[in-house]
Amino acid sequence: MSAMTRRTLLGAIATSPLWLQAAWAQPTNLKISHQFPGGSVAEGDFRDRLCRMFAAGVERRSKGRLKFSIYPQSSLMKSEEQIPAVSRGQLDMALVPLTYAGAELPEVNIGLMPGLVTSYEQGYAWKDAEIGKEFSRMLADKGIIILSWIWQAGGVASRGKPIVNPEDAAGLKVRGGSHEMDLMLKEAGANVVSMPSNEIRAAMEKGQLDAAMTSSSSLISFRLDEVSKYVTTARGGAYWFMLEPLLISKAAFDRLTKEQQGILMSVGAELEAFARKSAQTDDTAVAALFQGKGGKTVDLNGETLRKWQELARATAWKDYGSRNENCAKLLALAEKTLA
Repeated sequence: MSAMTRRTLLGAIATSPLWLQAAWAQPTNLKISHQFPGGSVAEGDFRDRLCRMFAAGVERRSKGRLKFSIYPQSSLMKSEEQIPAVSRGQLDMALVPLTYAGAELPEVNIGLMPGLVTSYEQGYAWKDAEIGKEFSRMLADKGIIILSWIWQAGGVASRGKPIVNPEDAAGLKVRGGSHEMDLMLKEAGANVVSMPSNEIRAAMEKGQLDAAMTSSSSLISFRLDEVSKYVTTARGGAYWFMLEPLLISKAAFDRLTKEQQGILMSVGAELEAFARKSAQTDDTAVAALFQGKGGKTVDLNGETLRKWQELARATAWKDYGSRNENCAKLLALAEKTLA
């Protein structure tokens, strides 16, 4: 910027109405929505903590130009409404399971495809692999940008008996968590019930659910140990890995300066290590939680994992790949990451 241009700009600001100067100086406030219990930076569900750590980190690095309001426990909008709202620019940010938008955007269901991701190493490798780049491009086309890649392993809370092998689900009312999980469970003989994770506890209390598959962190935060007796953990491996990222609306992102965009992306990437460590900690903590309440804990092994993966390949993977050209491409790229 030339000296003359700079003087002209500063002069215009100095002589502009006070309301215009105030508007120019106002920090940008972004709203972050999620469905999990609220806490603090130091305590509580790690997904809420991550949102608060992100907000604090960005506000500090932007010198207060970017601020955030955090809305836990679906207090701003319903769980299923968050991704469509982010996509349309009606919500700034959300930390939410991508599969909640599976009916409207079938491509996102690859983020909870049974048996496709079986370890944190494999899941986090997606970000820089072909699958991650193509998935990010596809989401950007839908108006969504990933700031933090967050993978979580999950288990099964059940009331009457542990669910270890596919045949254990036969005849039970089970919550799977995605269209693809539901297809696999139906093939195993289960009666599938669909709902967001924050509604599981009430459904189990009322007898509307016999078992529920969800992340280890949700098993803990929603106190499912109080309404179920058994838990199948992810400690010995899991066929249930969910991509639950921190998202920002492309519309909100594009309104920021390049410097501010860089700050958001940097802070988001740095928090991925915290997310991974926290999720793995919860995989172990959920076992201790159930045992402490007199419940029983079981784990999977290589043989049981193969059974679930074979069932998933014949049902969920096949269905997903046939949905559209994007799904087929994403599935093929994801399969390249299989060990």
